[in-house]
Amino acid sequence: MTPTPGPLRTFGVEEELLLVDADSLVPAPAGPEAVRRHAERAAPGPGSGHHVTTELQQEQIEVAGPPVRGLAEQLEAVRRGRELADAAARRVGARAVALAAPVAPQRPHPAPDPRYAWLREHYGLVAREQLTCGLHVHVGVTGAAEGVAVLDRVRVWLPALLALSANSPLWYGRDTGFASFRYQTWARWPTSGPRDVLGSAAAYEEHCAALLRSGVARDRGMLYFDARLSARYPTVEVRIADVCLDAGHTAVLAALVRALVETAARQARSGVPAPDVDTGVLRAWSWQASASGTEGPLVSPVTGAPAPAAEVVGELLAHVGPVLEDQGELAAVEDGTAAVLRGGTGARHQRAAWAVRADPADVVRAALAATHG
Repeated sequence: MTPTPGPLRTFGVEEELLLVDADSLVPAPAGPEAVRRHAERAAPGPGSGHHVTTELQQEQIEVAGPPVRGLAEQLEAVRRGRELADAAARRVGARAVALAAPVAPQRPHPAPDPRYAWLREHYGLVAREQLTCGLHVHVGVTGAAEGVAVLDRVRVWLPALLALSANSPLWYGRDTGFASFRYQTWARWPTSGPRDVLGSAAAYEEHCAALLRSGVARDRGMLYFDARLSARYPTVEVRIADVCLDAGHTAVLAALVRALVETAARQARSGVPAPDVDTGVLRAWSWQASASGTEGPLVSPVTGAPAPAAEVVGELLAHVGPVLEDQGELAAVEDGTAAVLRGGTGARHQRAAWAVRADPADVVRAALAATHG
């Protein structure tokens, strides 16, 4: 992914999708075979730029889209990625669905990968039980110095992104009471969540090195911060969000992330300091976003106090509005976020399907329609 300055920053999306049996709609351990079949059938040449890979559990598949420069391109990339993942799943009797956590009470099967085996050995039940699907947005930066300056300045807005993406109210056959229970399960990993304002690339490097020296993580890919410098690309990688039911919501969220990155970079160049919010306090803000999504109050980064979700999202849009206007995406992103606030996130839609008769199949069936609609 090639970084570009200013409003032309490239951005790309990685989506983790849940695999379910095409008939019973229960989680299906089909990931490795689906990815193998996809690789066998992939045509030679440049293709669409998507990559389909396995994940921690065999009931997952990940699709990474190419770097693009516009909201419309991003929407097309997300839709194409979901088509590719679902086609791969269908070849092995499964479907790919944008659910951020398992609905049916069925335990996952670990993927046969030495790196994932290390996780299971060191993290026990935390790794064995983990079956969640996130949305990761990569935005190009010019280097580590700019990347860390961005990370320091976007951190207070990440809970609002989590709320807008919330799509995991159910967990193994039960309503959790959370809009994003996926985020709660990630909180059990020792390197997850928000991190301190670090101020420089050198400080960020030392922070990562100290975690690796501690032995709680094997490599940089296991540093599961809400946002981090990518270990593979010259990008900032924002990882806090649930995978979204609707592809349009995904594209809008990705556009918001890119606008946040550009806004932060402009602030850093202008000497605007990073908001000095304590990491423990910020963790509480994220907990609140995980609990209520857009259905209840969030914590305002402007006041540090509870406010209606629509008000906090409005503050976010005001914060990134100048960048979105420069990019010609302000109206589209405003309309997209308004649609989420009005129609609800995936959490609301899952609960509506669950309310009929508490049948996981009803939820998965509705989610499949939304994923590929």
